[in-house]
Amino acid sequence: MSPSAVSSPSRAQSVPGLVVAGAAYGVAWVLHLLLPAVPVLTWCVLLGIVVAQVRPLRPRLDGSWKPGLTLAARRLLRIGVVLLGLQLSLVDVAGLGWVTIVAVVAILGLTFGVTYVLGRWARLPGDQPLLLAAGFSICGASAVGAMSAVTRDRGKDAATPVALVTLFGTLAIAVLPVIGGWVGLTELEFGAWVGASVHDVGQVVATAQTAGAAALAVAVIVKLTRVLMLAPIVAITSSVVRRQGADGGARPPVVPLFVAGFAALVLVRTLVPLPEALLATAGTVQSVLLGLALVGLGSSIRLEALVRTGGRAVLVGLASWIVIASVSLGAVLVLPLG
Repeated sequence: MSPSAVSSPSRAQSVPGLVVAGAAYGVAWVLHLLLPAVPVLTWCVLLGIVVAQVRPLRPRLDGSWKPGLTLAARRLLRIGVVLLGLQLSLVDVAGLGWVTIVAVVAILGLTFGVTYVLGRWARLPGDQPLLLAAGFSICGASAVGAMSAVTRDRGKDAATPVALVTLFGTLAIAVLPVIGGWVGLTELEFGAWVGASVHDVGQVVATAQTAGAAALAVAVIVKLTRVLMLAPIVAITSSVVRRQGADGGARPPVVPLFVAGFAALVLVRTLVPLPEALLATAGTVQSVLLGLALVGLGSSIRLEALVRTGGRAVLVGLASWIVIASVSLGAVLVLPLG
C-alpha cells in the first residue's frame, strides 16, 4: 500500500473537526468586531470551551470531530508558533536597553520558578505545574501548547492551564488600566508594565491600547522580548525530558523542529528587510492558525471536571498572576526605561 493511501484517511477524518474550528474562528472574529476589547484568540478559547460544555455535541467532539480538533491543537499550533518569530526583531529588543531586557528576563524567570514551585506544592497532576509556569511567564496559551508538545503527556494536561491563562489574561484587560491610573503611571510605564505582565500577545495589545499609541508600542516590544524566551525554555525542557526518557521511552528531539523554525524566523526578521505586505500576511496566517489551535484546546476542557479537580490550579494561577503583576509594576516604578 502506498504512503498516500495510508495518509489519506487520516486527512479526510480531520476535515470535520477543522471545519468546526474554522467556523468557531469566524464567530470569534465577528465577536471581536462587536467587542474589540476582547482579542480574537481569547474568543477562540472561550468558544471552544462553550462548545465542549454542550452535552449533545460531546459524542462528536470525542468522535468525528476529534481528529481535526487534535490536528489544530497540535500541528497547527506549532506552525503558528513558528510564524510568531516574524513578529520579533532583535533590533527592537536591543532598543529597550540592557537594564530593561535584564529586568524582563529576571521577571520571567522569577514567575516561571514561583509558579512551578507552587504547582508542585499544590500537587497539581502531571505536567500542569510546568505548563502553568510557561503560560503565565512567557506567552499564554501559545506557550502552554508549545511546552506540552515536548512533555511526556503530549498535551493531556494542557486544558486547565489554557483555561487559566485565558481567564487571568482577560481579567488583566479590565484590571490593569484601573490600577495604572490609580498609581499614576505614564504611557511608557504603563506599556512596559503591560508587556511584562500580561500573558497573550493579543491581550497585551487590548490592554495597552487603552493608554495610547506610545504605551502600545512599548508593550508589544517588551512582550515580544518575553516571547523570545520561548525557544530556549522549550529547548531546555525537551532536553530534560529526553534524558528522562533514556530508559527506552519515546524521547523528543533535543531542539524541536518548530522551536528551531521560530528561532530561524526571528533571525530572518532581524537580518533581512521584509516587505510590510509579507509581514502582514504572515501575521494574519499566524493569527488564524493559533485561533484554530485554541479552539481545539478549548474544546477539550470539561468545566465539571475543572470544578471538581481544578480548585488548586485556580489558586496557583491567581498567585502567579499577582506575582508577575506586582513584580513587574515594582520594576517599572524603580528602573529607567530604555
